[in-house]
Amino acid sequence: MNRLLAVLVWSVIAAAFIGPGTVTTCALAGVQHRYALLWALAFSTLATLVLQEASARLTVVSGRDLAAALRERAGGGAAAVLVLLLVLGAVVVGCAAYEAGNVLGAVAGAALAVALPAPALTLTIVAVAGALLAAGSPRRVALLLSSLVALMGVAFLVTAFLLSPPLGELLAGLVVPSLPAGSGLLVLGLVGTTVVPYNLFLGSGLARGQLLAEIRFGLAVSVVLGGVISMGIVVVGAAVPGPFAFPALAAVLAQRLGAWAGDLFAWGLFAAGLSSAVTAPLAAALTARGLFACGAAAEPGGDERSAGGAESERGGGRWSERGWRFRAVWGGVLATGLGFGLSGVRPVPVILLAQALNGVLLPVAALFLLLAVNDRRLVGERGLNGPLSNTVMAAVVFVTLVLGLTQLVRAGAAAVGLPEPSEGSLVLVAAAVSTALAVPLIRRLRRVRQGRGVGNPML
Repeated sequence: MNRLLAVLVWSVIAAAFIGPGTVTTCALAGVQHRYALLWALAFSTLATLVLQEASARLTVVSGRDLAAALRERAGGGAAAVLVLLLVLGAVVVGCAAYEAGNVLGAVAGAALAVALPAPALTLTIVAVAGALLAAGSPRRVALLLSSLVALMGVAFLVTAFLLSPPLGELLAGLVVPSLPAGSGLLVLGLVGTTVVPYNLFLGSGLARGQLLAEIRFGLAVSVVLGGVISMGIVVVGAAVPGPFAFPALAAVLAQRLGAWAGDLFAWGLFAAGLSSAVTAPLAAALTARGLFACGAAAEPGGDERSAGGAESERGGGRWSERGWRFRAVWGGVLATGLGFGLSGVRPVPVILLAQALNGVLLPVAALFLLLAVNDRRLVGERGLNGPLSNTVMAAVVFVTLVLGLTQLVRAGAAAVGLPEPSEGSLVLVAAAVSTALAVPLIRRLRRVRQGRGVGNPML
């Protein structure tokens, strides 16, 4: 029963990254390259599992969630406050951008199934998300979201199965890495839409009071299931001729499999948007609490239950789930989704913008986490990363650095009015810079692992 409960609790991570952004990016991968990019999703799923386990382990063994550990390592003074504000701003803005895409995606799915005006659907979706968030405990919200994850799985996995994709081509795309012409940025997008940075803060906050073995089991089941669902979306996208659009995708499914398949897709997209519309504001609030609330923390390597359960009524209850500050953060993010939903903008551009912001924050979060779980002073001997985890996490940091640098170069070129560099040039320059950064990173990692690092391990 404990393991079943762990799967239900950690299904919130799958619910968070299986949102409209995943539907859009994975379907585009299928439309443009069929099954050739499935390997990128396999890597992304492994990366998500490794990073989420490390983030949860940090909380269990140190009594500090990821945001609180970042706050502690930032030290004191005006510079530290500025760093924390920048991190919080990046997380909240990123979550708000995702929230806009989540609400718009949920509305797009519901609009395919019911004949109601978009403003009414927007108000209904935001009201439901707000009610779930106001219910209190993040774990209660996670349990409620498990049913939406199940609906999402049915919507895409059943459809993908009935499309009967060629098994040989499917396996080749899954195990043989390839970069078809024009696919470089799409590969980075697949990584970015699966390895979502705010999920690291969300998962770390949810790990309080749990046993590490239960966490690992729950994460393994839920994250792998989420990865399989993402692959199912690619398979569905491969069956769609022409440009990608939500109505076109639903129409082709209905033609191929019957009207019920179009309805199933519509409700699956709605479920993806609604579940993510709850998790994005929740992640922003948990991050803000960890960065700016004060609470006790257990000693590194202490008892799992006591370390994870050291959550007090932070700041006199102001940062508890029912405190006004906690609710103000998730309320602000939810209001952003409401504003975009009522504005009438198209969902796909907003979703792509959210992924661009994600690309900037993701390498920062992954790099800090890599250093944190190699810091003996923070996690003790029992919480230290092993060689395999370090290898995979280092690969993830490299890929996310490439992702973030490409987004920054594109944004910089647009800001000064220059033409956007070619895809090949972007990836090549970003990879070269990331490789150059590897030497100081390895040196810093050795110092931190030996317990000789001082101050913020990101510096």
